[in-house]
Amino acid sequence: MSEAASAGTGTTGATALGPLEPMLRAWLPAQRWFAGKGREIGRLRMISAAELLPPGSAPGLLHLLLDVDGDCYQLLLGVRPALPPALGPARIGRAEEGPYAGQIVYEGLGDPRLAALLLERLRTPGSLGPLRFDRDPLTLIPAALAPRPLSGEQTNSSLIYGDAYILKVFRRVGPGVNPDLELPRALAAAGCARVPAPVAWYEAELPGGEPLTLGVLQPYLRGSDDGWQLALRRLGAGADFTAEAHALGRATAEVHSALAGALPTLALGPEQTARLAAGMTARLAATVREVPALRPFEAGLRQAFDALAASRALTVPAQRIHGDLHLGQTLRTADGSWTLIDFEGEPARPLADRRRPEPAVRDIAGILRSFDYAARSHRPFAPAWADACRAAFCAGYAVTTGRDPREDPVLLRAYETDKAVYEARYESRHRPDWMHVPMAAIRRLAAGAAPPTSPPPPSPTSPPPRRPHP
Repeated sequence: MSEAASAGTGTTGATALGPLEPMLRAWLPAQRWFAGKGREIGRLRMISAAELLPPGSAPGLLHLLLDVDGDCYQLLLGVRPALPPALGPARIGRAEEGPYAGQIVYEGLGDPRLAALLLERLRTPGSLGPLRFDRDPLTLIPAALAPRPLSGEQTNSSLIYGDAYILKVFRRVGPGVNPDLELPRALAAAGCARVPAPVAWYEAELPGGEPLTLGVLQPYLRGSDDGWQLALRRLGAGADFTAEAHALGRATAEVHSALAGALPTLALGPEQTARLAAGMTARLAATVREVPALRPFEAGLRQAFDALAASRALTVPAQRIHGDLHLGQTLRTADGSWTLIDFEGEPARPLADRRRPEPAVRDIAGILRSFDYAARSHRPFAPAWADACRAAFCAGYAVTTGRDPREDPVLLRAYETDKAVYEARYESRHRPDWMHVPMAAIRRLAAGAAPPTSPPPPSPTSPPPRRPHP
């Protein structure tokens, strides 16, 4: 490790990791949030390092940004002469030489003392080496909130502080503002209360590039129900979920409307729509090569994308959206209202792609597919429950926007098909036991069957359709 890092001033620029490299090569592929599972790490170099505690502190806290085969990862490493038993699972290895010779290096976020230090840095804005800590000046963050890690995450890591705040620490990062900071801040400025407003955040400023968003602190909505778990409980009890689905549709439309008013929008003409369809077709072809089970349905699935490309008179509004919306990204708060969370988008996509305006129907398709996922996780399969929820969600969305998403069947079918293809690839890679869920949708969509949530005929007294954007 460089002398600059060990002196606490921080260092930037790709350099060797020294004695930390062998232990990190062994440790990284085993982490749930590491994208390179199943393959040997090639390039592993340090981009930046900063000590968050004075040299010689016990424990010490080292912040690293690593270049791992072209991807940038954030690590927070604790350093102690010995680990207490409670931190045994966090052990990475023992440094044999260098500034940490003879000390244990471990995952720092699980150490309450180090997690508390991270909150203290967020409470007092300022810079430390390449790191910059900032917060909402109107929010007073209390001190000494007890931290605890949130379990069950995959792509990031989160800490809950005193049941008052939750800090999301991004693991794989890139240049530019992360949408999970950018969009909630824009919504808060627009007065939209459907998304918790960030109260603090921290970034890395590297020479010659845009800042990298590293973490966001937001209010923790204690007592809220995860939308996915709530839906499963209702299914298990044989209870109706349409009122909740209708309210979620209204909440989603409110968020879309606020984003369209706060951030730039686009109108996609026929050529841009054709390129959109071409991207879907390319993803289908790539997935078929990887997932042979899709091969018999490829031609039928492609028809949905061909129909979108052929809609020459179609103008599709595009705006900033959630980008990875499903029931697991929603919370029903203690007062019964719905909140949307986790605006990062699909982490596997480049950050620049996740920040581009897209048709709002992409989010809608994600929720509609999520109702189907919930219903198919139940035994016996409850198709009527899913159909009713899908219809209720679309009707609720129309209450706010004045236009039912089902009135754009070509666009909705294309996005549902694209989502089902994505699901098939994901389940094939990570959860083969779940392949039956997307495959059921694949068969329906390939056959060209209309979804069972067709909109009611328009009423002569209905207001003229309007969209949540110009």
